[in-house]
Amino acid sequence: MLPLIHQILFAVFALITAGFGLYGFYRLYRKITRGRSSAEARFDHPVKRLLEAAWTSLTQERTFRKRPWISVLHAFIFYGFVYYLLVNVVDGLEGYFHFEITSDNVAGAVYNFLADILSLLVLIGVVSLAIRRFTGKGGRVFRFNDRTLLHERVRDGYIRRDSLIVSSFIFFHVGSRVVGQGFKLIEQGHVGDPFQPFAGLVAAGLGAAGIHEGNALGGYLFGYWGALGSILLFLSYFPYTKHIHIFMAPVNYTLARSENSGTLPMVKVDLEAETPELGAARLEDLSWPRVLDAYACIQCNRCQDVCPASQTGKSLSPAALEINKRMELNMLGADFESGAASPRPLLEFAITPEAVWACTTCGACMQVCPVQDEQMLDIIDIRRQQVMVEGEFPSELQSAFRGMERSGNPWGISPEKRMEWADGLRVPTIDENPEPDVLYWVGCAAAYDPGAQKVARSFVQLLDTAGVNYAVLGKRESCTGDTARRAGNEFLYQQLAEGNIATLNAVRPKLIVATCPHCMNTIGNEYPQLGGNYTVMHHTQYLEMLVGQGRLQPTLTDAGEITYHDPCYLGRHNGVYDAPRDVIRSMGLEVLELERSREGSFCCGAGGAQFWKEEEEGDERISDNRFREIQARLDRARESERTGKVVAVGCPFCKSMLNSTPAKAESDVVVKDIAEIMFERVLDRTPEPQGVTLEEILEEKPYVPNANLPESKQGAPLEDRPQPQPAPQADPAVLEDTPAPETPTERARRKWAPKAAASETPAAQPEAAPEPGRKKWAPKAAAQPEAAAAEPAPAAEPAAETGRRKWSPKAAAPAQPEAQAAETGSAGGAEEGSRRKWQPKAKAETSAEPSREKEPPKAVTESEASPAPAGLAEATGEAPRRKWQPKAAASEASAPATPPAAVTEPLSSAAAEGGRKKWQPKGKAPTAEVPTAADRAAQAPAQLEAGAGAPRKKWQPKARSEASAETPLEAPAASAQESTPAAEAAPSETGRKKWQPKKKD
Repeated sequence: MLPLIHQILFAVFALITAGFGLYGFYRLYRKITRGRSSAEARFDHPVKRLLEAAWTSLTQERTFRKRPWISVLHAFIFYGFVYYLLVNVVDGLEGYFHFEITSDNVAGAVYNFLADILSLLVLIGVVSLAIRRFTGKGGRVFRFNDRTLLHERVRDGYIRRDSLIVSSFIFFHVGSRVVGQGFKLIEQGHVGDPFQPFAGLVAAGLGAAGIHEGNALGGYLFGYWGALGSILLFLSYFPYTKHIHIFMAPVNYTLARSENSGTLPMVKVDLEAETPELGAARLEDLSWPRVLDAYACIQCNRCQDVCPASQTGKSLSPAALEINKRMELNMLGADFESGAASPRPLLEFAITPEAVWACTTCGACMQVCPVQDEQMLDIIDIRRQQVMVEGEFPSELQSAFRGMERSGNPWGISPEKRMEWADGLRVPTIDENPEPDVLYWVGCAAAYDPGAQKVARSFVQLLDTAGVNYAVLGKRESCTGDTARRAGNEFLYQQLAEGNIATLNAVRPKLIVATCPHCMNTIGNEYPQLGGNYTVMHHTQYLEMLVGQGRLQPTLTDAGEITYHDPCYLGRHNGVYDAPRDVIRSMGLEVLELERSREGSFCCGAGGAQFWKEEEEGDERISDNRFREIQARLDRARESERTGKVVAVGCPFCKSMLNSTPAKAESDVVVKDIAEIMFERVLDRTPEPQGVTLEEILEEKPYVPNANLPESKQGAPLEDRPQPQPAPQADPAVLEDTPAPETPTERARRKWAPKAAASETPAAQPEAAPEPGRKKWAPKAAAQPEAAAAEPAPAAEPAAETGRRKWSPKAAAPAQPEAQAAETGSAGGAEEGSRRKWQPKAKAETSAEPSREKEPPKAVTESEASPAPAGLAEATGEAPRRKWQPKAAASEASAPATPPAAVTEPLSSAAAEGGRKKWQPKGKAPTAEVPTAADRAAQAPAQLEAGAGAPRKKWQPKARSEASAETPLEAPAASAQESTPAAEAAPSETGRKKWQPKKKD
């Protein structure tokens, strides 16, 4: 027990220091409550919140998510301080009352042992962390990018000084208690207490120095004042130091929002209000939980370590944002606490505009933060202020905003073209099938981006194979508003969301399945804020369910390995990690986990509206950083050389970013969505790497379009005209190659035979029914275009063994022996797969075909207008094309074209819209030739543009790839004649197409 004078002095000291400490905490409370009210529930279910906060605090589970060894040292300090709450109370009472806790009983022994061991662990932890903070690797961890904005107090070394003060306090506080306990053991004669080994060791050392029971009281008083006096004195400094997180972290856990990280707080957009609350310009414009985050921050820089922008050298640092807020709050005086405006806007001391627009909203900072700060939400609030109030935002976003406002999609493409992705497929809309079990939300990317269109086409065909009763909204679908909301345009987001909610409420879907995680997140998590409550599922989850039910049975391949990239809005924001991996494993493939995967996945760089703008200045592109990690992982895989290097994704934006990143230019990695991989395995479309023999080609059976689809989804079959077998899906590595026009394709043709003489007019045959969605092609004439267009296609001849069509000479053509004609027709074998020159008809006086009433052309699908890739034809082993030799006279009429053969699964075109030079006709050519059916399919779009022409220029890929590095689909011929700005826009430096508005007439 303390002497009386010490009791009095300590009581007075305790009252004074407690008063200063309480006043500091009161000021802290006033500053926090200067923030705006939170739109989210923070105080509901108090018991549940307290229990969850206690569990999170005591288990330290958030701390152990990163840096495990450092987390162990932190746990030493944390658990020591928790126990010291009891130890300090007991020690304080011992100074005023006659009682002792000895190890003579079980309770006393346990108490003394824990106090002794935890004191030692706290000292080990604080010394180790102090060494790390100020030296070696720790010094690098706590540094900031040269581009990062730092508060002037941070630049003056405040953080290092504060860390030194806090470390010194902890060491002195615990060390004083240990030393005082050693003197106490000497005074009590318990130097050899086995339950206090550390304090006993100190007592033994003190005894060796001459301390005994008669002079031990002075040391005990030192220990008492040192341990308890330091903690009371530190209370006055607590509200201004980083150590305040020991109190604020549990408060943050208790008052955390219940929504997941993918749900942004709702903002009431009231433009008629006198002072509308649209975003944050100053500290007091932030909601109070954002201000609380600044005081809870432990300044560990873990968020900076996982931030994609920070890790690629950009100015954004989530840690610096919170630290700068804390420094400014510490500097603000009573005026701010009383309601005065803060003197500086956030963009002057907390974060730069470049850093604001560098955020990808991946949520990695929020997921890894040990005290559950929400740094991303600060950035969203600042963006809202910049967009809706200041009008200051990257100029590239203007096109996306305009496109969403006018056309319902950020590409700005007409909503009338929203279903063109399904050309050649029978995809039911909600008007055709008003009671579907599944409403497939296609999304803007799958509707307009060529690479994402392949995902949508694969997915709907999987639904057909599984017999799912589904429908799409078609032209009634509009952008969910994810891009607008993440870019800060809350007003536009709410407009789009309310329109979609009205549509969905009218449809009343049972289940919504989306191939885009951004759409899934917005509809499932954010539409409920506006009254739209729906059951939403990602397509990988639905595929997992179909496989589990046996409705999809993928072909199991030989043991292979592919890697998987976790999309941020599927994994981190919505917790979907296992479903994509289970679908991959159901195909007999093993998943090669990346170093940064699952919760620790690294962003592709598209989120937060980054897809629609150029990246901010930095050391490298985010997508490059991620792709190099993928490349390195696949390079180490033993099976990659045999099975190909494939990275699976579950997001169209991830696919586009990884395909268009410059690091992929020289890579052999193939990026595919899980739906594409599943579609190949389900239909068993993966070919052998080698070709097939000519005899096997000759034995192929005629192909009936849509024969593999359910009967209700079949299109009209082509009568009296056998079709070649569709090209099977190529090996992934082959599929990604872009064919040159002169590359051999080895495609099968119909057998050629000369036509009858012109005087022998053949009887008109019934015209074959065109495939739905395809335009009938008719060449123009040089002098009489209408007459030429009205000429019908020749009647379908019975296919020969090779599937070639017999040829009959026209009236004006000189007689040619059949053998000679056959020789001429086979002479083209040297140049397999080359394009045929098309020449306009001359003024024809006679016609070898009977005239027929002119029919309007039908739309040509993207697949029919695209040549098959060279590698794909080699893999399928189809027969080589023959080079056709032109006739002698240019005045001789060329044979009219036959509609090209139908293909169920369209292949990739050699160039996307805007990637191929428009074909222009040359002057009158000396010769004309009859193109084959396959060539006419490849040339149809160009021939709709011009009546006479020359050979098409060989297409070369651009230096930077388009929005998707995969060969995009060519636009249908029906729209090829229209001048669509979205289709002809030049790509930006990122390889993505930049939208240009339509010109007003």
